[in-house]
Amino acid sequence: MPIHTQESAACYTWLPTTIGRVLLSGDERGLSRVQVDSPCRCVEPSEGAVEDAHVFRDVIEQLQAYFAGDLKQFNLKLNPQGTPFQKRAWAELQRIPYGETITYGEQARRLGDAKACRAVGRANGSNPIGIIVPCHRVIGSTGKLTGFAAGLDTKAWLLQHEAGLFHCS
Repeated sequence: MPIHTQESAACYTWLPTTIGRVLLSGDERGLSRVQVDSPCRCVEPSEGAVEDAHVFRDVIEQLQAYFAGDLKQFNLKLNPQGTPFQKRAWAELQRIPYGETITYGEQARRLGDAKACRAVGRANGSNPIGIIVPCHRVIGSTGKLTGFAAGLDTKAWLLQHEAGLFHCS
């Protein structure tokens, strides 16, 4: 992501995608938000943020390649804000391979505490960089889709997309 000319100036832009309008936010430290605007959850830019699509050129290119089925791993400078536990949970999400899923219990085990699946669910639910930090790849212990801020239909679409069932350009 290019560095913005104003120090610490928060920037944002909207990216139209197959799953709806996506809010991109960040600054020179990196991308801090990727959120789908949906009926389930209306998202807005941070107060005082400046609209500047140029800042997100790399993010836009990589997301478009992802939706086209041409990108399986993002390479972007990220700056999510959260607690140390949340950041550990989000880092673990990035280790889930494209097209695969794990359960909340498995993610908790990978974080060192098999009993922490509810805490993992809360951390994943507050993931500010959806899609790129792929919380959609975590499912319930029964294999059911559970808990996704942009809605379960969007989660299902992302998983089907990664399974190669369809791609959009």
